Formats: sequence, structure tokens, C-alpha cells
Amino acid sequence: MQQTLEAHIPQASIPKVLELLKHDNLTVKVKTERKTRHGDYRKLPNGKHQITINANLNHYKFLITLLHEIAHFEAYKNYGRFIKPHGVEWKRSFQYIMLPFLNPEVFPQELLPLLARHFKNPKASSDTDAKLSLALKQFDAPSDKTLIFELPYGSTFKIYNGRLFKKGNKRTKRFECMEVSTGKLYLFNPNAEVELVN
Repeated sequence: MQQTLEAHIPQASIPKVLELLKHDNLTVKVKTERKTRHGDYRKLPNGKHQITINANLNHYKFLITLLHEIAHFEAYKNYGRFIKPHGVEWKRSFQYIMLPFLNPEVFPQELLPLLARHFKNPKASSDTDAKLSLALKQFDAPSDKTLIFELPYGSTFKIYNGRLFKKGNKRTKRFECMEVSTGKLYLFNPNAEVELVN
């Protein structure tokens, strides 16, 4: 497990992460990219617990996702299975787990204020925090994907499942986009990754 983690998280975070994972019945698996999630946590039928994380995440996003999923495990262990997935017990667990990692040895200086703000009230996904999500994207490997906010008004784009949309106006935080085949309106996060269609 240590070798696997060393390839995916910042060097300075490894000892603390290994300490958090010292449970006989908890395993971490690195998976190929899943478009709908960065990671997940499950209690398996045999009573063991499993965390899976996408291999394509940059080191900082991988670490945040891993700690997010460890917080699910800790919340389950401490409060039982009848809690809300991203309720107050999970939020408290995530904040507690994350705190020792919020330092310049683990995260770049420019991410720290954004992370500190995010962890005052962590959300189900760091992607919903537009500023943090955008700041984390700068550490991604180059890709052919474009972010919605970068597209000109009226552009046609497609998402991971091939559906086509036309970009419309910005509401308070998200962009209104019309699905080409149905004419239905959908709201998109400004940093959703899409493919421009010429």
C-alpha cells in the first residue's frame, strides 16, 4: 500500500496517511478514471471496508479525496450506519482528519487559504467549491478538455457520455446550457470539463 500511495500523494503526507490507514479491515484501491466520482467508500459484505480512488487525480486532489473517504470510514465507525453520507458527523470527521495536513509541507502555499476556507464547512465534493476546484486544476496533467467558463457564449460542447449542449447565460454561480437533442436546460458548474465541438 505504501508504494501505491507514494506514487499518488505528496511525499510529506505519507506518514500521516499511513497512520490513518492502520486498520486491519480497511483497504485502499486505486482505480482507472470514473467520470462520475473521484473516489468512494463502502462497507463490504464480509465486514471489511474499502476505499477506491481514481488514479488520474493530481497529488493534491488525490490526497483530499483519500481523506474525504477516510472521513466516511471514521464517521461510520464512530457514529454508525444511520448517519447522512455528508452530514455533520462526516463533516466533523473530515475537518479533524484534514487539519494536520493543512500546512505548506503538504500543500502549495497558494492552496492553503482556499483549503482553510473550504474546510470551515466541507461539501460533498471539492468540485462544488469553484475557486478551490480551479486552483487544484492547475496541478493536473495537460488535457484536451476545456472548462465551461472558458467557452464563448453559444458554443456547442459535449460531455463525457457524448451528449451535446449549447452554452447559455451565467446565473449566480452556474451556466445555463441547453441540451441540443431535447431543448432542456441544465445548470453546469463553471469548471466542469467538457469538449468543444467545432
